[in-house]
Amino acid sequence: MAELEVKMEVGSDGVAVITISNPPVNAFAVSIIAWLKEKIVEAMSRDDVKAIVLTGKNGKFSGGVDINLFQKVQRIGNLSLLPDLSIDLVVNRIEDAKKPVVVAIEGLALGAGLEVSMGCHARIAAPKAQLGLPELSLGIIPGAGGTQRLPRLAGLPKAIDMMLTSKPILSEEGKKLGLIDAIVPPQQLLKVSRQWALDIAEKRKPWTRSLHRTDKIGSLSEALEIIKVVRQQVKRSVSNMPQHQACLDVIQEGVVLGGYHGVLKLVVSDTSKGLCHVFFSQRATSKVPNVTDIGLKPRPIKKVAVIGGGLMGSGIATALIISNINVVLKEVNSEYLTKGIKMIEATVRGLVARKTLAQSAADKALSKIKGVLDYSEFKDVDMVIEKLRSKDRVVGAHFFSPAHMMPLLEIVRTEKTSAQTILDLMTVGKVIKKVPVVVGNCTGFAVNRTFFPYKQSAHILLHLGVDLLEDLTGYGVAKAVGKEFTTAFPDRTFNSPVVDLLIKNGRNGKNNGKGYYIYEKGSKPKPDPMVLPIIEESRKLANLMPRGQPVSVNDQEIVEMVLFPVVNEACRVLEEQIVVRASDLDIASVLGMSFPRYRGGIIFWADLVGSKHIYASLKKWSEKYGNFYKPSRFLEERAMNGVPLSAPVSSPTGSRARL
Repeated sequence: MAELEVKMEVGSDGVAVITISNPPVNAFAVSIIAWLKEKIVEAMSRDDVKAIVLTGKNGKFSGGVDINLFQKVQRIGNLSLLPDLSIDLVVNRIEDAKKPVVVAIEGLALGAGLEVSMGCHARIAAPKAQLGLPELSLGIIPGAGGTQRLPRLAGLPKAIDMMLTSKPILSEEGKKLGLIDAIVPPQQLLKVSRQWALDIAEKRKPWTRSLHRTDKIGSLSEALEIIKVVRQQVKRSVSNMPQHQACLDVIQEGVVLGGYHGVLKLVVSDTSKGLCHVFFSQRATSKVPNVTDIGLKPRPIKKVAVIGGGLMGSGIATALIISNINVVLKEVNSEYLTKGIKMIEATVRGLVARKTLAQSAADKALSKIKGVLDYSEFKDVDMVIEKLRSKDRVVGAHFFSPAHMMPLLEIVRTEKTSAQTILDLMTVGKVIKKVPVVVGNCTGFAVNRTFFPYKQSAHILLHLGVDLLEDLTGYGVAKAVGKEFTTAFPDRTFNSPVVDLLIKNGRNGKNNGKGYYIYEKGSKPKPDPMVLPIIEESRKLANLMPRGQPVSVNDQEIVEMVLFPVVNEACRVLEEQIVVRASDLDIASVLGMSFPRYRGGIIFWADLVGSKHIYASLKKWSEKYGNFYKPSRFLEERAMNGVPLSAPVSSPTGSRARL
């Protein structure tokens, strides 16, 4: 069982070392915060204690407040459940204490971990320690004074950048900025921190309260101009993320009125709920019933054979070799094999050019690929990746293109796939930095099945007279995929004439530079007015417009008419138990289809919108425009009974065998 405790040891030098323990990252749980306050109060009251050093167990200081607290607050809606870190702990008991407090940072100090550190009178760190305030990535702002102390220690521009991007820095950069006072080897960290604390107590080193500093803020006019420029950038780039503007509001308030005015601010919104849900959903994908809970251990995968070096095969091979896995790439002839190897080399060079991969790592990766034309090299591989599937040792690995970049991996199991095989592929997925989601077998699997109505919904709106223009990589793929879904789900597909007409008129989207748009090198795509007669011809053939007149819809109605059919299909995926849990479909929609992370995923968003509204809207449209919009049985039952769409499916259906 995890050791949850806060210990204090007082040395003969008069320094009390307070150590936090809450594996794996020493998060500030409610009990940890309470015990930390108790130990600090005790140290302050003891005559044999001259100074205090805070540190964390097992090579880490703290990863911040336990995120489970945020989920609980969001569920209940009561902010008072959050412990008072900002004033009661950081200000009253640490920063304004009568004895100096020094923090010894190893591994990481993130979120509240860094905020507590900045409240201390000095910060001593080991090399390569991560320092950051990632709260905005969860839809909240730093709530324990980080919005005020980081600008005063690291400077306003860098502090704003760290908070808005949620990206940590290393202790070496922190030292240059003034955030860290000294960097020492891990084995000397406590010794140096103890002496530093004594030096402050005995006035050999300055006693600094960061909230009182103003030297790195600059003049008021300069500071306000910096914040103004960033506000404009935020409006353009993340207009749907309210926490960014809220963070800037609090920073500005502290600059104008003083640091104490900013330490009590915290934002909890639907955005935060969505982002926290995505965080936990991604964690939950690692738990698959009857696979990860039966004591199996993953087998080592050191060498993988990939059959086919086309766009997808070369992408998969790239993902494997840059993750230190040897690859045997099999092709049918030397021409195709050479093309495949060249694609891999070009992709790796591109990663180096974008500075996401070091040249030495690229050279090592390319040394791990071997091209072959026969199966003789397969004798010692641990896994084979190809398009075919078979019995218990065979499982589907559905990558999203480009395979070396897209983070989602759907693991498609059949009725006969063994738990060991699934676990092995989950492990490989994590090694190559994918998020593996285990799904059942059906047309489109989980993600593409759920989102097939997305494009068709847009086409329906186009044929109702709404101006929606979009181009695909090529219409040939769209046409072929459309046929697959029409065959599988003939009762609820819309076959638009427009794709056939575009191809007939020599338009194939980005593939040949002509679609709804004209593509010319060196310039942005431009809408092509010559396509309008093609659209009009398609509208006449589809004959959807009431009395031949375009419908009038606002932006919100467009969003609903495009996405509610997606929710409807997601309900069928849930009912058929194609996914283990609703949150798996949420994280898959975010990582595979770029559904907005701050919306929490397709099912989470649908529950916020409300199943009754979705059901009523689909029912109304189905009466107007046909079965494409007909509400599913699952959606109807959940809406009528007031049960969230995300609630577990209570009883197995006939499709359970798919999982």
